[in-house]
Parts: sequence; structure tokens; C-alpha cells
Amino acid sequence: MYRVVGGDEASDRSSARAPLGTRWLREGTGVSTVEVFFDLAFVFAFIQVTSLMGDDFTGHGMLNAMLVLALLWWTWSVYTWLGNTLQARTGLIRIALLAVAMITFVMAVAARQAFTDLPGAAISGPLVFVACFVVVRLVHLALRWHAVPGTGPRIVLRVAVPLFVASVLLSAAAVVPQRLFHDPGMVKGSQTGLWMLAIAIDYGCSLLMRSWGWQVVSVRHWAERHGLIVLVAFGESLIAVGLISSRVPMTGGLVAASAFAVVIAAALGWTYFDVVAIAAERTLIVKPVQRRLAAARDAYTYLHLPMIAGIMLLALGLEKVVAIIEHNELHRASVPLAGLGLYALYGGVSLFLLSHVGFQLRMTRLVRRIIWSRLTTAALLAGIIPIANQFPAVAALGLLATICVGMVITEAILAGGQRKELREAALTGSLWSERPTRP
Repeated sequence: MYRVVGGDEASDRSSARAPLGTRWLREGTGVSTVEVFFDLAFVFAFIQVTSLMGDDFTGHGMLNAMLVLALLWWTWSVYTWLGNTLQARTGLIRIALLAVAMITFVMAVAARQAFTDLPGAAISGPLVFVACFVVVRLVHLALRWHAVPGTGPRIVLRVAVPLFVASVLLSAAAVVPQRLFHDPGMVKGSQTGLWMLAIAIDYGCSLLMRSWGWQVVSVRHWAERHGLIVLVAFGESLIAVGLISSRVPMTGGLVAASAFAVVIAAALGWTYFDVVAIAAERTLIVKPVQRRLAAARDAYTYLHLPMIAGIMLLALGLEKVVAIIEHNELHRASVPLAGLGLYALYGGVSLFLLSHVGFQLRMTRLVRRIIWSRLTTAALLAGIIPIANQFPAVAALGLLATICVGMVITEAILAGGQRKELREAALTGSLWSERPTRP
């Protein structure tokens, strides 16, 4: 059913014996259950990111949460690249991924204390978070050196040096500011600055590298992997709202808010999976090998991060709506969703849509007409915030759900026959029948 996709490098790799304890991934291979299990750690990790924003519900606190998300995302991404070269369902990679899932879960547990310890902590939360991050990355580097073709000392050094610098900066952020400054504002500011510098170095050096030493061996695996992590993020947003709602007395407002949350998540999921994900996968299949690598890096590794960030902001806004519903029941007053809560709710959806437009523009020229509905929706959400600020919280949420549904209907009409053609190709398997040209 599937054809092997790739140029000379892929042929050479398939003819060589895989390193001890590993097996090559082949084109057409899907995501393994081990990788799905690994992703389960990120369900909790994303919940922790949303909780971190709620703990320090200020602009500075939200920035810190996004920095934590950036490190978590980079952890997930490097193992996704590794899993697209070596099979995760067997041998050394399977054992390593299960061990890394354990360390990642501990890292997620420490995420809410990545900047400041909770009272009574016996171990430094910031140091635990940094230590887990470093161990996970070192395990990845060791696996890559052992098993990935072309990972010589030069590439190892290119990866290890920014990792070392970033680790030193993150460790310094966990220890140094508290000893240098007595002003809490200076401590927070210096911690955030060190984190931003560490992440800029880690991401920036990877972006500047001409060659990562990677290949996109299985486009199916690559697209499925990123689709699943988007689903994980949507699932986190609903779980986070459900956990808070479970302690609120059942009212009509709570029922409406719960329904609206699912409608919004479903509408955004529709925009990702309905047409563009299929078109992007098709485009990646037919790209030459060298151009495929750059497209996968830009559109998936980098542009999916702001999409996930948008979903995290949406989850925060949904939590604030439920909190207001609970407050209304206590005080019998209709309170609007104002300030950062409203910006998180509407801005999160706008960020997701704008990032997805960037993803589509980077990947495919198919169904370009639906871009305008998403840009219009993002602009409408930004412009309507002053009006929504006057509505009760549940009404503001209902307005957002209505706009998202309207966008989906508009896109279904605009895509027309091209949408049907792409979906039919994906369902019948003919999406995989095209062989890419050589670089």
C-alpha cells in the first residue's frame, strides 16, 4: 500500500544494518503505543502549565508559564525527531522512551515550582525541574549518537554546547537571584531573564544549524505524531475545565459553559484536522528530501509551539469562566470576564488561528481560500474584546463559541470540492501514491 519515500540517503540507510538494539523506521509506519504512552506525560504537563498561569495570574506569571511550555515542547520535539528515524516499539528506544516518560512526568510535577518553591518544600523545585530537563536531553543525545546515522562528533558538539549553556543559565536562575537580591521583583525579573536567554540559545542554535542530521523518514508517522499532541492539548483544556467544574454546584450557567468549551475545542480541532493537516501531509510527501526537512522543522517543530500555547491560554480563560460561575453562585451577581481572563480566552483562540495560518502558508498552496476566514476570525476576536468585556462571562464564552462555529461553516463552504477531494484521498490511501522527486 505504501511506497518507500526518500532519495539516495534513505536508500543507503535502509540497506545498512541498524545499530545494536534498534530498528530503522520505514515509510508508512504509524505512531506506536509507546509513543502514545510517552505523550500521556504531557497531558499532565500541559495541565501544570495552565495551573502555573493561574497561580500567578499576571502578565509576568503568564510569561513564565510560556517559558516552561517552551522547554517542555522542546523535550517532546527532540524525541519526535528521534522516533521518526528509529522504531520506538522495540529494543533500546522502547526502553529509553519509557524511562524518559518517567523523568518527564517528574519534570511536569515540578513545573508549578519551576521558579519558586512551595512552602515546606524539602527539595528545590526549580533544581528538580532543571535536572529532569538536562537528564532527558542527555539521554536523547546519547541515543542519537549511538543510533542515528551521520551523528558524528561535530553534530554532537553543536547540540551539546547550547544545551550546556542553557543548563547553566537555568541552574543559575534556580539559585543565584535569591542570593543576590532581596527585592522579590528583582528576583522574578532576573529569573525570567535567565530563562529567556537559555531558551533563546537552545532554540536559536538549532535554527541556525544548516543540518540537524535528521531525515523525515515516515511522513505518516510525523504528521500523526503532531496531530496527536494537538489532541493532547485540546484534551488538557477540557480536563482542566472539568476538574474545576466538578467542585461547582450544578447550574444552567455551568452546563452552558461546559457545552461551549467542547464546541470551541471541536471547532479549533476541525480547523486543524479537516483539510489543512491532510494537505500538509500530502505536500510533505512529494517534497524533495532536503526541502522536506526544512518544511518539517519550520511548520511542525516551530509553528506548532504557538498553537499549543494558544490552547493553553484558551484553557486558562475557560477556567476563569468557571471560577466566575462559582463566584456568581456565592454572591448572586452577574460578573463579566474582564482583564487577563478575557484576553486569554479570546487571545488564545486568535493565537491558535494565526499560528495555524502560518503553518498552512509554510506547508501548502492547497485550499488557500480558507486562510481569509481564519484571519478575519482572529481580527474579529481581537476587535470584539471591548464589547465582550461588558457581557456576563458565560455570554462572552457563548459568543466565542458562535464565532468559531461560524468560521467552520464558512470554511466548509469555501473549500468546496477541494475539501472533498483531499479527504477522499486520505480515506482511500491514494494520498500515499505519489513519489517525491529527488533533491
